[in-house]
Amino acid sequence: MSKIHRLVSIQQIPASLEKTWQFFSDPKNLMAITPPFLNLVITNEVFGEEAYPGQIMTYKVKPLLGIAVEWMTEITHVEKQKMFVDEQRKGPYKLWHHQHHFKAKNENTEMIDIVHYRLPFSFLGETMHPIVKKKLLEIFSYRYKKVIELFGDAGENMNVKID
Repeated sequence: MSKIHRLVSIQQIPASLEKTWQFFSDPKNLMAITPPFLNLVITNEVFGEEAYPGQIMTYKVKPLLGIAVEWMTEITHVEKQKMFVDEQRKGPYKLWHHQHHFKAKNENTEMIDIVHYRLPFSFLGETMHPIVKKKLLEIFSYRYKKVIELFGDAGENMNVKID
């Protein structure tokens, strides 16, 4: 069986908790923070302007070698202006559980992402982890820069760890 990996990303955003929550909990804004190299296309009609439990989103994405993959996620938990969780229902991972946490910190908002993921194909999939890890670091680095473009720079360095 393959290992469960964990990615933790922490970013300080120079915006109020309300404004930050409003942006990140709106599923339509996913496109604004997703790198173009993923070729992400949302394939279903997205209802609502704020994440809610049971919300389903389907996508086509090309994460590796330009090969299109269908991905379906469900929002499983929401605590308004605190956190929400999306979980893969169908897609490239054996497990994908992504927690999005938000906390007011002085005049900023601290955003913490915690992703637990498991690669498919047992020990064979694990041999691909260095490539997957590099790709996830690229995705979160892109997102970090886009958040600075959208909200401004809180003056802290990027903080992403994968184990």
